Amino acid sequence: MFALIDCNNFYASCERVFQPKLRKQPIVVLSNNDGCVVARSNEAKALGVPMGAPAFEFKELFEKNNFHVFSSNYALYGDMSNRVMNLLSNFSPDIEIYSIDEAFLKFKGFQENFDLLSYGKQIKKTVTQGTGIPISVGFAPTKALAKVANKIAKKFPSQTESVHLIDSEEKRIKALKWLPVEDIWGIGRQHSKRLKNEGINTAYDFTLMNKFWVQKNLSIVGLRLQNELQGIPCLDLETPADKKNIATTRSFDANYTDYELIKERVSTFAVACATKLRKQKSCCNALMVFIHTNRHRKDLPQYSRNIVLKLPYPTNSNIELAKFALQGLDKIFKKGFAYKKAGVIVMDFTPENTEQIMLFENSNPKHKLLMNTIDKINDAIGTTKIKLGSQDIKKTWKMRQEKLTPHYTTKISEVIKINC
Repeated sequence: MFALIDCNNFYASCERVFQPKLRKQPIVVLSNNDGCVVARSNEAKALGVPMGAPAFEFKELFEKNNFHVFSSNYALYGDMSNRVMNLLSNFSPDIEIYSIDEAFLKFKGFQENFDLLSYGKQIKKTVTQGTGIPISVGFAPTKALAKVANKIAKKFPSQTESVHLIDSEEKRIKALKWLPVEDIWGIGRQHSKRLKNEGINTAYDFTLMNKFWVQKNLSIVGLRLQNELQGIPCLDLETPADKKNIATTRSFDANYTDYELIKERVSTFAVACATKLRKQKSCCNALMVFIHTNRHRKDLPQYSRNIVLKLPYPTNSNIELAKFALQGLDKIFKKGFAYKKAGVIVMDFTPENTEQIMLFENSNPKHKLLMNTIDKINDAIGTTKIKLGSQDIKKTWKMRQEKLTPHYTTKISEVIKINC
Protein backbone atom coordinates (compact mmCIF):
# COMPACT_ATOMS: atom_id res chain seq x y z
CA MET A 1 0.00 0.00 0.00
CA PHE A 2 1.07 3.55 -0.76
CA ALA A 3 -0.07 6.77 0.86
CA LEU A 4 0.14 10.24 -0.60
CA ILE A 5 0.20 13.00 1.99
CA ASP A 6 -0.50 16.46 0.61
CA CYS A 7 -0.44 19.70 2.59
CA ASN A 8 -3.59 21.70 1.87
CA ASN A 9 -2.94 25.14 0.33
CA PHE A 10 0.56 24.86 1.74
CA TYR A 11 1.92 28.40 1.34
CA ALA A 12 -1.33 29.95 2.56
CA SER A 13 -1.47 27.46 5.44
CA CYS A 14 2.09 28.40 6.51
CA GLU A 15 1.02 32.05 6.78
CA ARG A 16 -2.09 31.06 8.76
CA VAL A 17 -0.08 29.08 11.30
CA PHE A 18 1.44 32.32 12.60
CA GLN A 19 -1.55 34.56 11.84
CA PRO A 20 -4.69 32.61 12.85
CA LYS A 21 -6.87 35.63 11.99
CA LEU A 22 -6.29 34.75 8.33
CA ARG A 23 -8.34 31.55 8.56
CA LYS A 24 -11.26 31.52 6.11
CA GLN A 25 -9.88 34.71 4.55
CA PRO A 26 -8.84 34.87 0.85
CA ILE A 27 -5.05 34.58 0.55
CA VAL A 28 -2.72 34.68 -2.45
CA VAL A 29 1.05 34.23 -2.43
CA LEU A 30 3.10 35.84 -5.19
CA SER A 31 6.12 34.59 -7.10
CA ASN A 32 9.64 36.05 -7.10
CA ASN A 33 9.56 39.84 -7.41
CA ASP A 34 5.83 39.78 -6.58
CA GLY A 35 4.94 38.99 -10.18
CA CYS A 36 2.34 36.21 -10.43
CA VAL A 37 0.07 34.21 -8.14
CA VAL A 38 1.74 30.91 -7.20
CA ALA A 39 -0.55 29.84 -4.36
CA ARG A 40 -4.19 30.44 -3.45
CA SER A 41 -6.40 29.60 -0.51
CA ASN A 42 -9.74 27.93 -1.23
CA GLU A 43 -11.43 31.28 -0.63
CA ALA A 44 -9.24 32.91 -3.30
CA LYS A 45 -10.00 30.11 -5.76
CA ALA A 46 -13.74 30.57 -5.16
CA LEU A 47 -13.42 34.25 -6.05
CA GLY A 48 -11.99 33.36 -9.45
CA VAL A 49 -8.24 33.93 -9.09
CA PRO A 50 -6.45 31.53 -11.47
CA MET A 51 -3.03 30.00 -10.81
CA GLY A 52 -0.27 32.06 -12.43
CA ALA A 53 -2.41 35.18 -12.65
CA PRO A 54 -0.37 38.42 -13.04
CA ALA A 55 -0.81 40.25 -9.75
CA PHE A 56 -1.28 43.68 -11.32
CA GLU A 57 -4.24 42.47 -13.39
CA PHE A 58 -6.12 41.36 -10.26
CA LYS A 59 -5.18 44.26 -8.01
CA GLU A 60 -8.72 45.68 -8.11
CA LEU A 61 -10.25 42.29 -7.25
CA PHE A 62 -7.80 41.89 -4.37
CA GLU A 63 -8.72 45.26 -2.91
CA LYS A 64 -12.47 44.87 -3.44
CA ASN A 65 -12.60 41.48 -1.68
CA ASN A 66 -10.07 42.25 1.09
CA PHE A 67 -7.49 39.71 -0.09
CA HIS A 68 -4.39 39.12 1.99
CA VAL A 69 -1.49 39.25 -0.47
CA PHE A 70 1.95 37.94 0.51
CA SER A 71 5.38 37.70 -1.08
CA SER A 72 6.86 34.20 -1.21
CA ASN A 73 8.62 33.48 2.09
CA TYR A 74 10.63 30.47 0.90
CA ALA A 75 12.77 30.27 4.02
CA LEU A 76 9.63 29.84 6.13
CA TYR A 77 7.94 27.43 3.71
CA GLY A 78 11.06 25.30 3.41
CA ASP A 79 11.45 25.04 7.17
CA MET A 80 7.78 24.16 7.69
CA SER A 81 8.06 21.53 4.95
CA ASN A 82 11.04 19.96 6.73
CA ARG A 83 9.01 19.78 9.94
CA VAL A 84 6.13 18.06 8.17
CA MET A 85 8.43 15.55 6.43
CA ASN A 86 10.26 14.73 9.66
CA LEU A 87 6.95 13.89 11.33
CA LEU A 88 5.85 11.76 8.37
CA SER A 89 9.09 9.76 8.47
CA ASN A 90 8.03 8.44 11.88
CA PHE A 91 5.09 6.57 10.33
CA SER A 92 6.99 4.55 7.73
CA PRO A 93 10.66 3.84 7.04
CA ASP A 94 9.98 4.21 3.30
CA ILE A 95 9.32 7.81 2.27
CA GLU A 96 9.68 9.77 -0.96
CA ILE A 97 9.51 13.56 -0.65
CA TYR A 98 7.75 14.33 -3.91
CA SER A 99 7.61 18.13 -3.58
CA ILE A 100 7.72 20.83 -0.91
CA ASP A 101 4.18 19.92 0.18
CA GLU A 102 3.77 16.27 -0.89
CA ALA A 103 5.25 12.94 0.13
CA PHE A 104 4.62 9.29 -0.66
CA LEU A 105 4.84 6.69 2.12
CA LYS A 106 5.05 2.97 1.44
CA PHE A 107 3.38 0.53 3.82
CA LYS A 108 4.62 -2.96 2.97
CA GLY A 109 2.68 -5.53 4.98
CA PHE A 110 1.04 -2.85 7.12
CA GLN A 111 -2.52 -3.64 5.99
CA GLU A 112 -2.26 -7.05 7.63
CA ASN A 113 -1.58 -5.57 11.06
CA PHE A 114 -2.96 -2.04 10.88
CA ASP A 115 -6.28 -0.36 10.26
CA LEU A 116 -4.90 1.98 7.59
CA LEU A 117 -7.86 4.35 7.76
CA SER A 118 -7.28 4.89 11.48
CA TYR A 119 -3.53 5.10 10.86
CA GLY A 120 -4.15 7.84 8.28
CA LYS A 121 -6.22 9.80 10.78
CA GLN A 122 -3.38 9.44 13.28
CA ILE A 123 -0.94 10.81 10.66
CA LYS A 124 -3.24 13.76 10.01
CA LYS A 125 -3.66 14.50 13.72
CA THR A 126 0.09 14.27 14.42
CA VAL A 127 1.11 16.57 11.56
CA THR A 128 -1.62 19.13 12.20
CA GLN A 129 -0.90 19.25 15.94
CA GLY A 130 2.86 19.34 15.41
CA THR A 131 2.96 22.00 12.71
CA GLY A 132 -0.48 23.58 12.35
CA ILE A 133 -0.53 22.55 8.67
CA PRO A 134 -3.73 20.77 7.51
CA ILE A 135 -3.11 17.71 5.34
CA SER A 136 -5.01 15.18 3.23
CA VAL A 137 -4.10 11.48 3.14
CA GLY A 138 -4.89 9.02 0.35
CA PHE A 139 -4.18 5.26 0.56
CA ALA A 140 -4.17 2.88 -2.41
CA PRO A 141 -2.28 -0.13 -3.84
CA THR A 142 -0.37 2.06 -6.37
CA LYS A 143 1.09 5.56 -6.40
CA ALA A 144 -1.27 6.78 -9.13
CA LEU A 145 -4.32 5.49 -7.24
CA ALA A 146 -2.97 7.07 -4.03
CA LYS A 147 -3.03 10.38 -5.92
CA VAL A 148 -6.69 9.77 -6.76
CA ALA A 149 -7.50 8.81 -3.17
CA ASN A 150 -5.83 12.00 -1.97
CA LYS A 151 -7.92 14.10 -4.34
CA ILE A 152 -11.07 12.55 -2.91
CA ALA A 153 -9.90 13.15 0.66
CA LYS A 154 -9.20 16.79 -0.16
CA LYS A 155 -12.41 17.34 -2.16
CA PHE A 156 -14.73 15.82 0.46
CA PRO A 157 -13.16 16.59 3.86
CA SER A 158 -16.41 16.41 5.84
CA GLN A 159 -17.26 12.92 4.53
CA THR A 160 -13.73 11.51 4.65
CA GLU A 161 -12.20 13.47 7.54
CA SER A 162 -9.46 14.22 4.95
CA VAL A 163 -8.40 10.55 4.80
CA HIS A 164 -9.51 8.16 2.05
CA LEU A 165 -8.64 4.51 1.41
CA ILE A 166 -9.02 2.71 -1.92
CA ASP A 167 -8.80 -0.95 -0.89
CA SER A 168 -11.36 -2.67 -3.09
CA GLU A 169 -12.27 -2.96 -6.75
CA GLU A 170 -15.57 -1.24 -6.10
CA LYS A 171 -13.86 1.80 -4.57
CA ARG A 172 -11.29 1.91 -7.38
CA ILE A 173 -13.89 1.97 -10.12
CA LYS A 174 -16.07 4.51 -8.30
CA ALA A 175 -13.08 6.84 -7.81
CA LEU A 176 -11.92 6.57 -11.42
CA LYS A 177 -15.41 7.25 -12.77
CA TRP A 178 -15.48 10.41 -10.64
CA LEU A 179 -12.06 11.72 -11.77
CA PRO A 180 -11.96 13.75 -15.04
CA VAL A 181 -9.29 12.62 -17.47
CA GLU A 182 -7.51 16.01 -17.32
CA ASP A 183 -6.97 15.54 -13.56
CA ILE A 184 -5.09 12.25 -13.89
CA TRP A 185 -1.59 12.48 -12.45
CA GLY A 186 0.83 12.84 -15.37
CA ILE A 187 -1.76 13.60 -18.06
CA GLY A 188 -0.98 17.08 -19.36
CA ARG A 189 -3.12 19.53 -21.27
CA GLN A 190 -2.23 18.23 -24.73
CA HIS A 191 -2.74 14.58 -23.85
CA SER A 192 -6.09 15.31 -22.20
CA LYS A 193 -7.27 17.05 -25.39
CA ARG A 194 -6.21 14.06 -27.48
CA LEU A 195 -7.95 11.65 -25.12
CA LYS A 196 -11.18 13.67 -25.13
CA ASN A 197 -11.12 13.63 -28.91
CA GLU A 198 -11.12 9.83 -28.58
CA GLY A 199 -14.17 9.99 -26.30
CA ILE A 200 -12.17 9.44 -23.10
CA ASN A 201 -13.65 11.73 -20.42
CA THR A 202 -12.82 10.00 -17.13
CA ALA A 203 -9.93 8.12 -15.59
CA TYR A 204 -12.05 4.96 -15.78
CA ASP A 205 -12.45 5.42 -19.53
CA PHE A 206 -8.68 5.70 -19.79
CA THR A 207 -8.14 2.37 -18.01
CA LEU A 208 -10.34 0.62 -20.60
CA MET A 209 -8.38 1.89 -23.61
CA ASN A 210 -6.41 -0.38 -25.91
CA LYS A 211 -2.89 -0.74 -24.50
CA PHE A 212 -1.24 -0.60 -27.92
CA TRP A 213 -2.92 2.76 -28.62
CA VAL A 214 -1.86 4.09 -25.22
CA GLN A 215 1.79 3.09 -25.69
CA LYS A 216 1.89 4.41 -29.27
CA ASN A 217 0.37 7.80 -28.42
CA LEU A 218 1.38 8.32 -24.77
CA SER A 219 4.63 6.30 -24.74
CA ILE A 220 5.63 3.75 -22.13
CA VAL A 221 4.98 6.37 -19.44
CA GLY A 222 1.30 6.47 -20.37
CA LEU A 223 1.12 2.69 -20.37
CA ARG A 224 2.60 2.51 -16.88
CA LEU A 225 0.10 5.09 -15.71
CA GLN A 226 -2.77 3.05 -17.16
CA ASN A 227 -1.50 -0.05 -15.35
CA GLU A 228 -1.19 1.90 -12.11
CA LEU A 229 -4.80 3.07 -12.37
CA GLN A 230 -5.84 -0.52 -12.99
CA GLY A 231 -4.23 -1.41 -9.67
CA ILE A 232 -1.06 -2.95 -11.14
CA PRO A 233 2.00 -1.42 -9.38
CA CYS A 234 4.61 -0.09 -11.81
CA LEU A 235 6.09 2.83 -9.86
CA ASP A 236 8.04 2.45 -6.64
CA LEU A 237 9.38 5.13 -4.32
CA GLU A 238 12.18 7.14 -5.88
CA THR A 239 15.37 8.16 -4.14
CA PRO A 240 16.49 11.76 -4.71
CA ALA A 241 19.09 12.03 -7.46
CA ASP A 242 21.84 14.60 -7.72
CA LYS A 243 21.39 17.28 -10.37
CA LYS A 244 23.19 16.73 -13.68
CA ASN A 245 23.73 20.45 -14.22
CA ILE A 246 23.33 23.54 -12.07
CA ALA A 247 22.46 27.01 -13.32
CA THR A 248 22.51 30.44 -11.73
CA THR A 249 20.99 33.11 -13.96
CA ARG A 250 19.54 36.52 -13.24
CA SER A 251 18.10 39.52 -15.03
CA PHE A 252 19.90 42.72 -14.05
CA ASP A 253 18.14 45.56 -12.25
CA ALA A 254 19.10 47.82 -15.17
CA ASN A 255 20.72 47.59 -18.59
CA TYR A 256 24.48 47.19 -17.99
CA THR A 257 27.04 48.54 -20.44
CA ASP A 258 30.00 48.55 -18.02
CA TYR A 259 32.10 45.40 -18.26
CA GLU A 260 33.09 45.59 -14.57
CA LEU A 261 29.45 45.42 -13.45
CA ILE A 262 28.78 42.35 -15.57
CA LYS A 263 32.06 40.79 -14.43
CA GLU A 264 30.98 41.14 -10.81
CA ARG A 265 27.62 39.48 -11.54
CA VAL A 266 29.15 36.56 -13.45
CA SER A 267 31.65 36.00 -10.65
CA THR A 268 28.82 35.93 -8.12
CA PHE A 269 26.83 33.46 -10.24
CA ALA A 270 29.86 31.15 -10.50
CA VAL A 271 30.27 31.21 -6.71
CA ALA A 272 26.59 30.31 -6.28
CA CYS A 273 27.05 27.32 -8.62
CA ALA A 274 30.14 26.21 -6.72
CA THR A 275 28.26 26.32 -3.42
CA LYS A 276 25.47 24.14 -4.84
CA LEU A 277 28.03 21.71 -6.23
CA ARG A 278 29.60 21.24 -2.81
CA LYS A 279 26.21 20.61 -1.22
CA GLN A 280 25.70 17.57 -3.44
CA LYS A 281 29.41 16.63 -3.13
CA SER A 282 30.12 17.01 -6.84
CA CYS A 283 32.74 18.68 -9.01
CA CYS A 284 32.16 19.98 -12.54
CA ASN A 285 34.32 19.46 -15.60
CA ALA A 286 32.73 22.10 -17.82
CA LEU A 287 30.80 25.34 -17.55
CA MET A 288 28.81 27.65 -19.77
CA VAL A 289 28.66 31.44 -19.54
CA PHE A 290 26.04 33.46 -21.39
CA ILE A 291 25.07 37.11 -21.72
CA HIS A 292 22.31 38.79 -23.69
CA THR A 293 20.69 42.15 -24.18
CA ASN A 294 17.09 43.14 -23.46
CA ARG A 295 15.04 41.60 -26.28
CA HIS A 296 12.07 43.77 -25.30
CA ARG A 297 14.01 46.94 -26.12
CA LYS A 298 13.62 46.98 -29.90
CA ASP A 299 15.17 50.46 -29.95
CA LEU A 300 18.54 49.06 -28.77
CA PRO A 301 21.02 46.90 -30.70
CA GLN A 302 20.69 43.21 -29.82
CA TYR A 303 23.43 40.73 -28.96
CA SER A 304 23.36 37.25 -27.40
CA ARG A 305 26.24 34.85 -26.96
CA ASN A 306 27.28 31.87 -24.87
CA ILE A 307 30.45 29.83 -24.55
CA VAL A 308 31.17 26.41 -23.09
CA LEU A 309 34.55 25.89 -21.44
CA LYS A 310 36.04 22.44 -20.85
CA LEU A 311 37.89 22.76 -17.54
CA PRO A 312 41.44 21.43 -17.19
CA TYR A 313 40.44 19.61 -13.98
CA PRO A 314 37.25 18.93 -11.97
CA THR A 315 36.52 21.51 -9.28
CA ASN A 316 33.87 22.96 -6.99
CA SER A 317 36.02 25.80 -5.68
CA ASN A 318 34.55 29.32 -5.64
CA ILE A 319 37.93 30.72 -6.62
CA GLU A 320 38.56 28.40 -9.55
CA LEU A 321 35.04 28.44 -11.00
CA ALA A 322 34.90 32.24 -10.82
CA LYS A 323 38.26 32.40 -12.62
CA PHE A 324 37.08 30.11 -15.43
CA ALA A 325 33.72 31.89 -15.73
CA LEU A 326 35.45 35.25 -16.15
CA GLN A 327 37.72 33.74 -18.81
CA GLY A 328 34.59 32.77 -20.70
CA LEU A 329 33.04 36.20 -20.23
CA ASP A 330 36.17 37.84 -21.66
CA LYS A 331 35.74 35.84 -24.87
CA ILE A 332 32.06 36.70 -25.49
CA PHE A 333 31.71 40.25 -24.14
CA LYS A 334 31.36 43.02 -26.73
CA LYS A 335 31.35 46.74 -26.06
CA GLY A 336 28.53 48.94 -27.30
CA PHE A 337 25.63 46.79 -26.05
CA ALA A 338 23.31 47.19 -23.07
CA TYR A 339 23.15 43.82 -21.33
CA LYS A 340 20.12 42.75 -19.33
CA LYS A 341 20.86 39.16 -18.30
CA ALA A 342 23.75 36.80 -17.66
CA GLY A 343 24.23 33.34 -16.25
CA VAL A 344 26.59 30.51 -15.40
CA ILE A 345 25.74 26.82 -15.90
CA VAL A 346 28.04 24.09 -14.60
CA MET A 347 27.89 20.57 -16.07
CA ASP A 348 29.64 17.23 -16.58
CA PHE A 349 29.76 16.26 -12.90
CA THR A 350 31.97 13.79 -11.10
CA PRO A 351 31.92 12.89 -7.37
CA GLU A 352 34.29 15.06 -5.38
CA ASN A 353 35.76 12.04 -3.59
CA THR A 354 36.83 10.35 -6.85
CA GLU A 355 39.00 13.12 -8.21
CA GLN A 356 41.40 12.05 -10.95
CA ILE A 357 44.85 13.64 -10.69
CA MET A 358 45.95 15.34 -13.92
CA LEU A 359 49.55 15.35 -15.14
CA PHE A 360 50.18 19.10 -15.53
CA GLU A 361 47.40 21.01 -13.76
CA ASN A 362 45.14 20.21 -10.80
CA SER A 363 42.73 21.90 -8.44
CA ASN A 364 44.45 23.55 -5.50
CA PRO A 365 44.11 21.06 -2.60
CA LYS A 366 44.05 23.93 -0.09
CA HIS A 367 40.75 25.15 -1.53
CA LYS A 368 38.80 22.18 -0.15
CA LEU A 369 39.42 23.09 3.49
CA LEU A 370 38.96 26.78 2.71
CA MET A 371 35.59 26.19 0.99
CA ASN A 372 34.38 24.00 3.88
CA THR A 373 35.23 26.78 6.30
CA ILE A 374 33.50 29.43 4.17
CA ASP A 375 30.38 27.26 3.90
CA LYS A 376 30.21 26.73 7.66
CA ILE A 377 30.57 30.43 8.40
CA ASN A 378 28.03 31.48 5.77
CA ASP A 379 25.56 28.83 6.93
CA ALA A 380 25.93 29.97 10.53
CA ILE A 381 25.44 33.64 9.67
CA GLY A 382 22.61 32.88 7.26
CA THR A 383 23.85 35.00 4.37
CA THR A 384 26.90 35.07 2.12
CA LYS A 385 29.13 37.33 4.18
CA ILE A 386 32.41 35.91 2.89
CA LYS A 387 32.99 36.80 -0.75
CA LEU A 388 35.73 36.80 -3.35
CA GLY A 389 37.61 39.95 -4.25
CA SER A 390 35.88 39.94 -7.65
CA GLN A 391 32.49 40.25 -5.94
CA ASP A 392 30.94 43.45 -4.65
CA ILE A 393 31.00 43.20 -0.84
CA LYS A 394 28.10 45.64 -0.42
CA LYS A 395 25.92 44.28 -3.20
CA THR A 396 23.37 41.59 -2.48
CA TRP A 397 20.87 40.33 -4.99
CA LYS A 398 17.45 41.12 -3.54
CA MET A 399 14.09 40.28 -4.99
CA ARG A 400 11.21 42.69 -4.75
CA GLN A 401 9.29 41.32 -1.77
CA GLU A 402 7.11 44.18 -0.64
CA LYS A 403 4.66 41.94 1.24
CA LEU A 404 7.09 39.55 2.93
CA THR A 405 6.08 38.17 6.32
CA PRO A 406 8.63 37.54 9.11
CA HIS A 407 10.87 34.46 9.05
CA TYR A 408 9.12 33.11 12.14
CA THR A 409 11.11 29.87 12.39
CA THR A 410 14.45 30.67 10.74
CA LYS A 411 15.53 34.01 12.25
CA ILE A 412 15.84 34.40 15.98
CA SER A 413 15.13 38.12 15.68
CA GLU A 414 11.76 37.44 14.00
CA VAL A 415 10.28 34.72 16.20
CA ILE A 416 6.88 35.39 17.71
CA LYS A 417 6.97 37.25 21.01
CA ILE A 418 4.38 36.27 23.62
CA ASN A 419 3.35 38.61 26.41
CA CYS A 420 2.40 36.68 29.55
